[in-house]
Amino acid sequence: MTIHYYTYDLPDNLDLGQSIAVDTETLGLNLDRDRLCVVQISSGDGDAHIVHFPDADYSGSENLKKILADEDVTKIFHYARFDVAVLMRDLDVDVYPVYCTKIASKLCRTYTDRHGLKELCRELLSIDLNKQMQSSDWGAAELSEDQKAYAASDVLYLHQLKQKLDMMLERENRDVLAEASFEFIGTRAVLDLSGWNDIDIFSHS
Repeated sequence: MTIHYYTYDLPDNLDLGQSIAVDTETLGLNLDRDRLCVVQISSGDGDAHIVHFPDADYSGSENLKKILADEDVTKIFHYARFDVAVLMRDLDVDVYPVYCTKIASKLCRTYTDRHGLKELCRELLSIDLNKQMQSSDWGAAELSEDQKAYAASDVLYLHQLKQKLDMMLERENRDVLAEASFEFIGTRAVLDLSGWNDIDIFSHS
């Protein structure tokens, strides 16, 4: 594994192919309060590209924005709802098309209520992720080596998980339903950013 570390943007002319795994790290999980600090990307080749924002200056991240908005590149997330909303809010970019391993898991792994990335990697790939650095200061001026390794681990296995989950979705005839759910993620992110994050607009009440 090689970790490539950048500040504010990806380098020019970086070709990551037609499918990338993406994750974000923020100061917290409150969309009204917590800013974007890190975007990590992998093309599924065992390498990770980490873009660090030590402050809230997102003006120079044109290469990153371009790849996230490229409709010819599928973006694989785990819990895309949050990441897409954060990227929409801070980078002002509509991320599309999107695949979410958490949604896929919930649709095909109905024998369990454990759909976290750690659980998926353990069951489907026999990989035990270390989540120790999950709660750390991602807005620091410099990221530690442990933080970089943690951030990388969140994207290194998403391509493999997608392959496993796709087979399960097709087996259970839920692949079309999954695609429709992925299509809705952008709208779900807009709802979250517009104040409907805790309201089920489809409920009767």
